[in-house]
Amino acid sequence: MIPVIDLFAGPGGLGEGFSSLKQYDGSPSFQIVMSVEKDDQAHKTLRLRSFFRKIYAANGDTIPRQYLQYMQTHDRGKLDELVTRYSAEWAAAGHEALCAALKDGDSTLVEEGRKRLKEFGITEGGKWVLIGGPPCQAYSVVGRSRRTREKAKLEADEKQTLYKCYLAFIKELKPAVFVMENVKGLLSARHHGEGVFSRICADMQDAGYEIRSLVKRDADEPRDYVVEAERFGIPQMRHRVILLGVRDGCKRSSATLKPLTPINLRETLVGIPRIRSGFSERNEGWRDKNWNDYLNGAICKLLESEEGKELENILVRVQQQNPPRLMRKNKVTGKMGRYDEWYRGRLGIHKVLANHESRTHLAADLDRYEFCAAYAEKYGEPARIPEFPRYLYPNHKNVQNAKPREGIKFDDRFRVQLWDRPSTTITSHIAKDGHYYIHPDPGQCRSLTVREAARLQTFPDDYFFEGNRTSQYTQVGNAVPPLLAQEIGKIVAELLGVEATGYCDTITLVSDGDAS
Repeated sequence: MIPVIDLFAGPGGLGEGFSSLKQYDGSPSFQIVMSVEKDDQAHKTLRLRSFFRKIYAANGDTIPRQYLQYMQTHDRGKLDELVTRYSAEWAAAGHEALCAALKDGDSTLVEEGRKRLKEFGITEGGKWVLIGGPPCQAYSVVGRSRRTREKAKLEADEKQTLYKCYLAFIKELKPAVFVMENVKGLLSARHHGEGVFSRICADMQDAGYEIRSLVKRDADEPRDYVVEAERFGIPQMRHRVILLGVRDGCKRSSATLKPLTPINLRETLVGIPRIRSGFSERNEGWRDKNWNDYLNGAICKLLESEEGKELENILVRVQQQNPPRLMRKNKVTGKMGRYDEWYRGRLGIHKVLANHESRTHLAADLDRYEFCAAYAEKYGEPARIPEFPRYLYPNHKNVQNAKPREGIKFDDRFRVQLWDRPSTTITSHIAKDGHYYIHPDPGQCRSLTVREAARLQTFPDDYFFEGNRTSQYTQVGNAVPPLLAQEIGKIVAELLGVEATGYCDTITLVSDGDAS
């Protein structure tokens, strides 16, 4: 097994990919010896997942009944039963997953990492892997565009220097390989007038590492380091900069990610039961028991508009079908999807489904969601605000003052996901509202749940997200897709001469060539 240190781990998506790889004898190819996350709720998820891996192995590769019950009820008593039964594994998970903040200039965690590697038998220059990446917010193009008047504050943002914490581990502990992930905005970000991407690459090279691309053998431009996840079997158009650092002296070439048959939203969400949205407490006069009456009224109003009349067949069908009655369901339907073995494999015959609960919405937004979903079904494209009936225009000055069919800034602020395509990028913004993540079924009239977003990020259904729902959305949005991480882990394992097989070895390649 190759030891791994995971920095800025979030809920553990990148580590999950590496940890799930197996050698031919069934033993793990990698073992996480330390993961670091400062957010308390994400850390709880991270520790629980470490605990899950340990108790799953201790229980003969079977999920303990109490864990299934905890997923279903989130009853602390069930977790306490598990902790009592598997006290050594719980302690080991707490040792592995640290709730701590990385700080530039503070070597405490570097020294802890050195200690962990030494316990594993690794000395400086040994065979181990560093994974992770600094927080994305400071590099986000959207974030920067919203703060163009605060350039000085942006360039002083400490998040722009957190990669130095990552660099400290590289300089001091000399991993054989590192994997560093960040948003595309990294390529154009500047700090005190200097390009962040070029500075990072120069620092890593000065530390004794060759920077390689996962998608192009001879990368010569910054964009050659962008991984487009949907090309590699991920049901999401997630484009991220991922650097593969190889310690100088390694003469092995590294493989590139192999394209896989694309998977769309419909195939990904197979088995997820239908539920409905709810009313926000700010909706005066409406309660959840009136949901169907409200939706029928919203459809009638839509049908009075010119835009709604174009969608009559779809809207009338929604009125005539049996509506979902519940906002939350904790069992799958039993239908099988293309990735079912990945999502449900360890759960076996158990139908438990966690984190599948709709959020509540303003009544006026339900009208918009209904229109958007019906529009997408008819035209195969998301509606933009100029396509809305005028009464559904958001109450913003730049929208209300716009002339019909003229340009509106952010005219895609209500965006339905499409059944026959990968989703758009799942980001932490999903925690704020569901407007960019509207479910395509007009009969459900809601945004995506945490579990649906987690499916699009390729988290297995046995992966339980701790914290309140807002935190759960944030954790999912900030994570690296585990299936993509698994494919990256296979490339790293090959570089280091270790066997590694994963789920994607069982699914169809687009071609046998590399992604370039």
